[in-house]
Amino acid sequence: MNLIIPMGGRGTRLRPHTLTTPKPLIEIAGKSIVQRIVDLINKSKVQITNVGFIIEKPDLVIEEMLIKMGSENNISTSVFFQTKPEGTAHAIYCAKKMLKGPTMVVFADTLFETELKFPNDVDGCIFVKEVDDPSAYGVVKLNPNGVITDFIEKPKEPVSNLAIVGMYYFKDGALLKKEIKKILDKNTKVRGEYQITTALEQLKEQKKTFLPIVIKSWYDCGSPTNILNSHAKILEKESPKSLTFKNTQIIPPCFIAKGVKISDSKIGPHVSIGKGTIIKSSVLKNTIIQNKCIINGAVFSDSIIGNEVEYNKEYKSVSIGDYSTFK
Repeated sequence: MNLIIPMGGRGTRLRPHTLTTPKPLIEIAGKSIVQRIVDLINKSKVQITNVGFIIEKPDLVIEEMLIKMGSENNISTSVFFQTKPEGTAHAIYCAKKMLKGPTMVVFADTLFETELKFPNDVDGCIFVKEVDDPSAYGVVKLNPNGVITDFIEKPKEPVSNLAIVGMYYFKDGALLKKEIKKILDKNTKVRGEYQITTALEQLKEQKKTFLPIVIKSWYDCGSPTNILNSHAKILEKESPKSLTFKNTQIIPPCFIAKGVKISDSKIGPHVSIGKGTIIKSSVLKNTIIQNKCIINGAVFSDSIIGNEVEYNKEYKSVSIGDYSTFK
């Protein structure tokens, strides 16, 4: 099966972190979001033979990181580019050469827990989750037999609470490729963008059959608040082992990478600290700190710290991008 992971969005809600690091490469409890997606699918009974990552622009460091990720999972890996954000359908079409045969598309905005098992007698499956406010999502409507009858992009009226969570299966990706090409050729846009829900509607009109798969858990990583909430849930579930440091109290659950140095501090709960980071005289809770940081005298809560940040001041809640210095 082919796996396509669009990750070329600008991640504006997560700036300043996404100015230098694409959102799917932000680490949560020691693993990037996109690594967790690949691991989830690779550990299932679905055999992924090819994976295609779609990023915003050529970047040798990011490309090498993604290719290494695929090779470590014994998956042939390609990188494609969506230089202009023009919607979900446009993003998928950037990897059009992979749209053939059994194909999964997983957008790297959210993490999932679900069983990957697809019926043979349908043309595809759409992963959904019940939500209180469906107006911010594409949604599906079902007939009494549980078959999807409509795909609606961000409905203004409450027509369904089954939100499409950005994960799709197609028995033959060539069908999707053909419909997206029609959308692009006819310049068919919804709210100024080419949407995958348009392609799905066109397939439905051709009597193609799609079933919903209701996912067990959904971890939203689209905004700082949501990524911290998801991070806390993941730590609770994975329960990393606690380490011991000089004059330091660790309140689990916390993830602390190998080689981290901590002294005279209180850490946790719900804290992740990346590789090569040094923490001194600090109190941290509900906080993500990326790699190679130096944090001294901080009191952080509900905070996200980027890579290679040097911090030596006292703020209670911060969001600091990569390569910053505070003294």
